[in-house]
Amino acid sequence: MDKKVAVIDLGTNTFHLLLAEWDGRRYRIIRRESVAAKIGVGGITRGIIVEEGISRALEALKIFKAIIEEESIGRILAFGTSAFRNAQNGKAVAAQILQQTGIEVNIISGDQEADYIYKGIREAIPLGEETSLIIDIGGGSVEFIIGNSHEVFWKHSFEIGGQRLLERFHQRDPIPPEEVKKLNDYLSDALKPLLEQIGKWKPSVLIGSSGTFDTLSDIHCARYGLLQQPDAPETPLTLPSFYETFALLLVKDRAARLLIPGMIVMRVDMIVVACCLIKFLLDRHAFDSIRVSSYSLKEGVLASLQSQ
Repeated sequence: MDKKVAVIDLGTNTFHLLLAEWDGRRYRIIRRESVAAKIGVGGITRGIIVEEGISRALEALKIFKAIIEEESIGRILAFGTSAFRNAQNGKAVAAQILQQTGIEVNIISGDQEADYIYKGIREAIPLGEETSLIIDIGGGSVEFIIGNSHEVFWKHSFEIGGQRLLERFHQRDPIPPEEVKKLNDYLSDALKPLLEQIGKWKPSVLIGSSGTFDTLSDIHCARYGLLQQPDAPETPLTLPSFYETFALLLVKDRAARLLIPGMIVMRVDMIVVACCLIKFLLDRHAFDSIRVSSYSLKEGVLASLQSQ
């Protein structure tokens, strides 16, 4: 077992770095970093990572590499997700990253991504016996997992991530009702397999991981004066609070959204279409509650290492 490991999630919108140290029983997280590399911008709908995105990716990974070396970590596990697996030049960009940073990018399938996400969330939240719908909204893809603490009943990755939806449906700001309708019509068609499985398994809890859900939780905590514990694996959110935030997002432009307490620049662009996706699902199935996991793919990778 390696004493220290670094796990990198090369997302379509954000690159995440997690450093962990083996304490004799499990990996303990010692540091986290995130950079808005935005490699999907300008090319996600054309199936390419543009030069500006490549430059941002290299810059972010050089920063990560310096941190990793500072911590004297020898093992680096880096995972390329939707933008890499769907881009015509995804493998070429991964080769360029290896050449310039020494970091080898493992481009994983949507199914593998969903598996890691489930394992990460299971580390964060006691899922119990009840059936949950787990959602991870990335910039390129969205992973859906239906399951409980013991098993996955169904999982699938759809290439309908926030950056894709943003470029297709959020053309004006604030988003007008007709664009929301077009987005909902698109989701009705794209997510038919998911809706069938929701009808079959009838999940009672909706669990969102990281990204948009983190920001929704931050807004919720700011609204109600709740203190959050740093690095808490689960953070607060309620269904009424989601609806309140969603109503605000529909009527505010980017500048006004940034003024919402709890909002961050990294999320301000994609959060509208991401919340339209969440609202779409809430309109089609009655969930009892909503929960937010701070853990996702990276923590799932750690969990997999521990079980080897």
